[in-house]
Amino acid sequence: MASSARDVFINCPFDDAFAASFQALVFAVLSCGFRARCAREMDDAAETRIDKLYRIIAESRYSIHDLSRTELDPANQLPRFNMPLELGIFLGAKRFGDDDQAQKRCMILDTAQYRFQMFISDLAGMDIKAHGGDPRRTVQHVRDFLLAVSRRKTIPPTVELLDSYDRFVVALPDLSATAGLDPADLRFPDFERLTQAWVRAEHR
Repeated sequence: MASSARDVFINCPFDDAFAASFQALVFAVLSCGFRARCAREMDDAAETRIDKLYRIIAESRYSIHDLSRTELDPANQLPRFNMPLELGIFLGAKRFGDDDQAQKRCMILDTAQYRFQMFISDLAGMDIKAHGGDPRRTVQHVRDFLLAVSRRKTIPPTVELLDSYDRFVVALPDLSATAGLDPADLRFPDFERLTQAWVRAEHR
């Protein structure tokens, strides 16, 4: 299966506590002219979650992996391993796939740059970007990553992108309400549509 140089796979937590950072990831990817891909893009009971991940990862040239969620689940006192698993699948596709898959590039995010060494020491030597839990820093890291791996000349400057992001965050409740949506419970396709409309308006 060929990967698309437009597609960026996003691997991160999807809970309410991470919602602002997830939205920042999607906003940055779309604002830079790429397509955001994630496990929430389609709800198809005919396809298992792992098969959906295999397909999306195979189709995506680029990926962003946020490994900042290492806390134990209060209910069972166990960590969530989905994010490291999906990173491993992406790295495996790059390492063992065909020539097209070998072109994959990824960025790994965490709250602090070297914290990962305490829970995934096998990643030693990789350049991990620290966002400190700040969605704006996430936007900047995504922009810099996509610029470096794609060399696209249409990617907006950092200051311009962050200004657009700040205004989007303020406007999002009204944009949601106008579309008949609950801003506190936006599904991925709805958020994607609102963001795409904002990005188009910004470039008129």
